[in-house]
Amino acid sequence: MSLPNRSQSSPHWQMLQWIVRPLEVLEAGAQQHGDCFTLNVGNVVEFVMVSNPQGIEQILTENPQCFEVGRSNRILKRTLGDHSILLLDGDRHQRQRQLLMPPFHGERMKAYGELIQRITQGVMQAWQPGETVRVRSAMQSVSLRVILQAVFGIYEGERVAQLQRDIENFLEFSTSRLSFLSLLVPFLQKDLGAWSLGGRFVRLRDKIDQQLYAEIRERQTLPDASGTDILSLLMAARDSQGQAMTAEELRDELMTLLIAGHETTATAMSWALYWIHRNPEVKQKLIAEIDALGENPEPNAIVKLPYLNAVCSETLRLYPVAILAMPRITKSEYELLGYHFPADTWLTPCIYLTHHREDLYPEPKQFKPERFLERQFSPYEYLPFGGSNRRCIGAAFALFEMKLALAEILANFELTLASDRPVVPIRRGITMAPKGGVEIRIVGKRSRKSAVTV
Repeated sequence: MSLPNRSQSSPHWQMLQWIVRPLEVLEAGAQQHGDCFTLNVGNVVEFVMVSNPQGIEQILTENPQCFEVGRSNRILKRTLGDHSILLLDGDRHQRQRQLLMPPFHGERMKAYGELIQRITQGVMQAWQPGETVRVRSAMQSVSLRVILQAVFGIYEGERVAQLQRDIENFLEFSTSRLSFLSLLVPFLQKDLGAWSLGGRFVRLRDKIDQQLYAEIRERQTLPDASGTDILSLLMAARDSQGQAMTAEELRDELMTLLIAGHETTATAMSWALYWIHRNPEVKQKLIAEIDALGENPEPNAIVKLPYLNAVCSETLRLYPVAILAMPRITKSEYELLGYHFPADTWLTPCIYLTHHREDLYPEPKQFKPERFLERQFSPYEYLPFGGSNRRCIGAAFALFEMKLALAEILANFELTLASDRPVVPIRRGITMAPKGGVEIRIVGKRSRKSAVTV
């Protein structure tokens, strides 16, 4: 067969819709054309969206050498730099992945359990009964402090506080719809002064860069840099030629971890708190499971809770933070699902559409954690973190943090949604976040002991 069906709309109209209403664009494409269709975004890039599990399995199990991936993330280059793992391919990508994965797995990751709980408690200290809190801001504060600790080994002090403020300011600016448009329109990226879109971006990014390079230079002067934080580990690492990472490589990987390592987790936790409080039965079952552990449970006991895991899984199914897996750009002619694709085709597993397939997830718009207790889905049916050699290296860490933070909040506070109006997803950069940030009202404090006896 020839190329999959294309929308009849103009490419520039599709680009505008992709910026403002991406989920509606995907759903309309699937409804009209099925589980493989072509989306042309402003003549900038043409995605072939794939939501067929068999097609996704073929893409993700194919020899990685058949595809180029780093180029598909080029819109992130201005932020992350040339050396970010997200923009690399081949041996360079594999080298960086091997260097970055260990801190996010095994015993090293578990060591952050008490830290996550302590940071969550610190954020909650400001909560008072009767007041309204914007959940996303609170969760972003938690996740940013956690990743700062993981990367630098410190999360308190003026230097870290300033870096946290600068990252928050940068994200607030760079994740707007207008900033996302500039990723697709090169002219808008030009630095025409402090008040131009490109100029504002550069100045906010450079403030973060100055602090990252200052930290790298300081670590390089230390006689003993044998710390266990990610920066120390990366600085101590050597490749097969005995070469250390350059300052530029270190900066790009740090920027990748700081930006991608907390923004997505904060969004996922916000959605989870929304759905938990939107569904009283879910909330009741989840709190009962958490309370059954008693007071001050071990982090490892919390993360093994089956219903908590199901709630987190369903949260990431319904509104996955990343709606697309990384596109695989074909290096030569390629056949998939009966279609023959030329070289330089952007084959894109669509996470959102796959997660909303009626044949996999009956009543896909409903929040039903029980789905994940009743059956196990394949990594080609459920893929909130992507897959294959491009699966998010921080996936286990993100789920670990998500579960601990949610358990800490639910165990210590009685909360309710500030409004009965449904919260809808809105584009936030390349992710989908709850519009308005989810506002909750603090009803009061609670304790596990009293809740268990109710």
